[in-house]
Amino acid sequence: MKRNFNNVCITGSGNGIGKAISILLNKHGHNVACVDINLEDAKKTIYEFENKVARSVAISADISIISQIKKMIKEVVYSFGSLHIMINNAGVTRTSDIMKLNEQDWYWINNINSKGTFFCLQAAANQMKFQKTGGRIINMSSVGARGFVDVSNAIYAGSKGAIISLTKTAAQQLGKYNINVNAICPSPTYTEIVKKLIKTRSLEQNKSENEIMKHYMRDVPLGRFNQPEDIAEMALFLSSESSKNISGQSFNVDGGLIPS
Repeated sequence: MKRNFNNVCITGSGNGIGKAISILLNKHGHNVACVDINLEDAKKTIYEFENKVARSVAISADISIISQIKKMIKEVVYSFGSLHIMINNAGVTRTSDIMKLNEQDWYWINNINSKGTFFCLQAAANQMKFQKTGGRIINMSSVGARGFVDVSNAIYAGSKGAIISLTKTAAQQLGKYNINVNAICPSPTYTEIVKKLIKTRSLEQNKSENEIMKHYMRDVPLGRFNQPEDIAEMALFLSSESSKNISGQSFNVDGGLIPS
């Protein structure tokens, strides 16, 4: 795919979906800043990069802290000279019934998923506006925001719903700076987070992990879990010139689970 934008920052890139996106964009020649709260995990992702010509940098940041977000953007610009693509992938959750969630859960999930995504988007957009280059911002939502019955918990669903709404408004307000804003809504994707969720539900329901996986897949027409690489391919497309007139949209990657 043709690309005009080259320098990318990806949060939550130490594992799972963020790691897969980082590896794929590196393969296609992008300069990739791998951001994770755990610096060693970000470095491990870079170690797996195939393209040794493209530049890369590992950055540690807690995106629930605004000062660390600002520092992260500065480090990206210092390393690459500019920022063209911001992928807000970092997120957290845990399995819980709505009646068992508490205030600590609310702040933990929303501080990262909602607050973190908003202020990463804002900081990246400010940099892109200053550069006068335009850019791409891709936010990671979830089918949990669209009524997926087996979502990990209600607070998580709300936080991901906020990301869809943010994506629409940001696209409307940032278009004048030639900044495209879109979101990706994965269904359960076979990452460490989902593995833990499956294990928890297996113990809670006294069922095998295989039975829990089949339960998740019961309504998926294509009959399979997402792999992180499935989400990475959508991120690659939304980063490319092929998507230059697409903005304000949220794309399900879910095997047909929730038609939109």
